[in-house]
Amino acid sequence: MLLACCRILAQTLLLAGACTLLAGCAHGGGTLGYYWQSLRGHLALLHAARPVPEWLAEPDTPAPLRQRLELALQAREFASRVLALPDNASYRRYARLDRSAAVWNVVAAPPWSLTLHTWCFPVTGCIGYRGYFAQEDANAEGRRLAQQGLEVSVYPVPAYSTLGYSNWLGGDPLLSTFIGWPEGDFVRLLFHELAHQQAYAGGDTRFNESYATAVERLGVQQWLDARGDAAVRQQYERSEERRRQWRALTQQTRARLSAIYESKQALAQDWQALAAMKSDAMREFAERYARLRADWVERQGVAPQQLASLDRWVQGANNASFAAQGAYDDLVPAFMALFAREGRDWPRFHAAVRALAAAPQGERETRMRELSQP
Repeated sequence: MLLACCRILAQTLLLAGACTLLAGCAHGGGTLGYYWQSLRGHLALLHAARPVPEWLAEPDTPAPLRQRLELALQAREFASRVLALPDNASYRRYARLDRSAAVWNVVAAPPWSLTLHTWCFPVTGCIGYRGYFAQEDANAEGRRLAQQGLEVSVYPVPAYSTLGYSNWLGGDPLLSTFIGWPEGDFVRLLFHELAHQQAYAGGDTRFNESYATAVERLGVQQWLDARGDAAVRQQYERSEERRRQWRALTQQTRARLSAIYESKQALAQDWQALAAMKSDAMREFAERYARLRADWVERQGVAPQQLASLDRWVQGANNASFAAQGAYDDLVPAFMALFAREGRDWPRFHAAVRALAAAPQGERETRMRELSQP
């Protein structure tokens, strides 16, 4: 995930001069207060991080953490050598946090639309989410948006990217919030975050997240093929099967909601009819998830606690959560097609993505639609 305001870390002199001003505004929900909590939170995270070799050299580092940090170094080297992802300071340090998430993201959407509310920043452009280092701040922003009539979702994020702008400070670190994930899922997330440092289109959340998702899916498959660990591959494939089923379910529900919001009832502003159709779509979504969940638990032996985050997602599902999910999925087929078109050559693929990112948004969207055609 990208935490947009952190890109201003590159503007060192501006930040140094602004800190005193921002500190006086940190209590509010305004732009300056938001920048201040972001800067303060990210610097605290960097301060907690230490180079991985230091953790490995300490005799009291727990064996599971030691093994995972060694794996992280291997995955980091693989990312640069094989996937042509940036070879820099990021993910070579580790921070143990005293919380369950790196940040909490806030997303919002109107009651009859799947278009995300956006926040605009001077460097990243307009993006469809806002990240907070304290959950209570994210909840407060969510309440503010709900009072404006928007549907809101607040969710935990295990990692985020500063797009390489904090590499001079030691880079984005590995975090305790995801270090213990199963190998395939852990490596997948690492590749996703590094992809954000390779190509970025200002103001185009869907493009950026779909690109990083394509990189993670392609990259983790190459990683697993190279490692040759059958048990890890099997574990990842079971996890990926659940993700495929989940993606299919949410994509179908998004399509149904979109059709409702573009229907003749919407054109006639028949809100009662729209509400009934929307309620039916949400109920069917929850019922289909319940059947999927039962299958996962009974057939795959998934422990119910492993599904707690999805359970919460389904319980609070609304336009905002569906729209945010779409940002990670919608353009992935186009990027997969682009990867194939570039001969599955990673440097050529990344260069092609950077060229798309640099193009005007209208031209970029047209070219992505063309890539999505069968």
